[in-house]
Amino acid sequence: MHNHHKYLILNGFYYIGLAALACVSIATRAQQPAAVQSYPTKPIRFIVPQATGGSNDTFARYLSVGLTERLGKQVVVDNRAGADGIIGTEIAARSAPDGHTWLMASGAYAMNAAVRKMPYDAAKSFDWIATLGNGTTVLTINLNFPVNSVKDILALGKAKPGYINLASAGGFQHFISELFRYQSGLNLQILLYKGGYPALLDVVSGQAHMQIGTLVTSHAILRAGKARAIATAGRKRTALMPELPTISESGLPGYEIANYWAIATPAGTPPAIIDRINKEIAVQLNRAETQKRFAGEGAEVDIRTPAETSKLISEELIKWARVAKEAGMKFE
Repeated sequence: MHNHHKYLILNGFYYIGLAALACVSIATRAQQPAAVQSYPTKPIRFIVPQATGGSNDTFARYLSVGLTERLGKQVVVDNRAGADGIIGTEIAARSAPDGHTWLMASGAYAMNAAVRKMPYDAAKSFDWIATLGNGTTVLTINLNFPVNSVKDILALGKAKPGYINLASAGGFQHFISELFRYQSGLNLQILLYKGGYPALLDVVSGQAHMQIGTLVTSHAILRAGKARAIATAGRKRTALMPELPTISESGLPGYEIANYWAIATPAGTPPAIIDRINKEIAVQLNRAETQKRFAGEGAEVDIRTPAETSKLISEELIKWARVAKEAGMKFE
C-alpha cells in the first residue's frame, strides 16, 4: 500500500475518532443537565462522624431542614461516631458517588490524616461541595476548678503533675488537646469521649477539670452558668466574647486554633450535581435567620465554592502534617 493511501486511511480513522469523541462529549453534556434536573432521586444520607450535640451535628441538623425543603427529598442526618471521626468518614468514602451521600467534615479531617494511617485517601477520596462557616474555640473549666487563667493552669499543672484532666471528644478536640499538652509541657490526663457534648458534661459534673472545644458545643452550658470559659483559642479575641483573652496572650504564646465546617461527597460525583448542592447550600447560608443562628452558636457563615473548599482542605492537610511532625504527635 502506498504511503499516501495509508495517510488517507489513518486520517479517516482520526476524523472518525474525533467525531466519536465529539458525540461522547455532546452526550455527556446532554446527560449532565438531566442528572441535575432529576437529582435527588431518593433521600440524602448526611453522615456526621461524631455523636449528637456537638458542632458538626448541630449545623448538619439545622441545614438538613432547609435543604430538605429546597431539594424535595429528605436529608437524613446519620451519626456514625467513633475512632475520632474516622469510622463515619470511611463509611462516606465507600458510598456511591451519586450525590446522595454527604459527609460533614471539620478541622478533624485534616488533623486525623496528619497523625494516623487512614482507611481512605484524605487527599483523593472526596469531592468537596462547600464550606459552611468558622467557629470560635474556647477553654472551658469546671466551676470548682481553682484557676482563673491559662497561667494558673500552667502553675497548677507543674505543681501537681498528672493531676489535671482534660476532656476531649476525639478528632479535632483530640488534636488541639494534644497540642495544648505538647506546647504547655504539662503532664495532663486527656480523657476521650465520643462527642464534644458528652465530654463537656463531664466538665460540668467535675469528672474532668477542663475542655478545649467549640463555642457551638458549649455556649448553652456557659450561658446557663454550669461551666466557665476563661480563654479563646483564635489568633485574636472574638467579638462574641470580647472580655476573654486568647490562650496565646494569657499564658501559652503561639497556641492558635480555628475550626471550620465543610461538606463533602464521595470522589467521582458528577460536577453538575456538586454545583447544584453548593448553590442550594449557599441559598440556605445567605438567609438572615441562618447567619443569626450561626452567630448565636458562636460561629460565622463562610460559604465557599467547591474549588475554594478543595483548596482549603489541601492547605489544611499540608499545614497539620507539618505541625504534627514538628510536635512529634502520633495517635494510635
